[in-house]
Amino acid sequence: MQIIWYGQSCFQLIFSRRKEEKITFVIDPFSTEIGLRLPKIEADVLLVTHSHNDHSNVKGIPGDHFLINGPGEYEIKGIFIQGIECFHDEFQGKERGKTTTFIIEGDEMKLCHLGDFGQKELTPDQLEKIGNVDILMIPVGGVYTISAQEASRVISQIEPKIVIPMHYYISNLKIKLDNLDKFLKVMGVKSTEVLNKLIIKKGDLSEDGMQIKVLNP
Repeated sequence: MQIIWYGQSCFQLIFSRRKEEKITFVIDPFSTEIGLRLPKIEADVLLVTHSHNDHSNVKGIPGDHFLINGPGEYEIKGIFIQGIECFHDEFQGKERGKTTTFIIEGDEMKLCHLGDFGQKELTPDQLEKIGNVDILMIPVGGVYTISAQEASRVISQIEPKIVIPMHYYISNLKIKLDNLDKFLKVMGVKSTEVLNKLIIKKGDLSEDGMQIKVLNP
């Protein structure tokens, strides 16, 4: 599997299928209004966590794709997807509404994309639905989502093998968020390699503690 990050919460996931067939997911494509450029990428499946313009530029992804933009369970070409309702703020959505957390299972691994998660922590019901996670994509920039400190608490609830931070300030972004350094400091990480993409298979997952993988947009 390949995981590519384009900024904010936008990822491309490429799963390997039999006979060199691949299935491609895109999550939360953003509008150029936020200052970032969305590259020309196609998707077999498009996931949208909520309707804000930095997450829902469906027209920015050309071609035919299967769109999932809310809670529910789906299976597409052997990939299992579950959407779980969460809140964009700590007041049960009264300030910024709801967001969808997506669970994606493929290539013998389980991924969790938290979307614009704004709760202080996961509820027992949400945590049960999420279950055991190999790779967690979590917002860390604060302001409109959880802060670095709150992200640390949610990570300790989920206990993934790999954490990929997202939704933090990067160059040209017009949305003022905290930068990545704040999260890395909270997590006790002094230095980390920045990858253009994460290429990983089940056998690469470590059983010796959690890893933080930083991707270059």
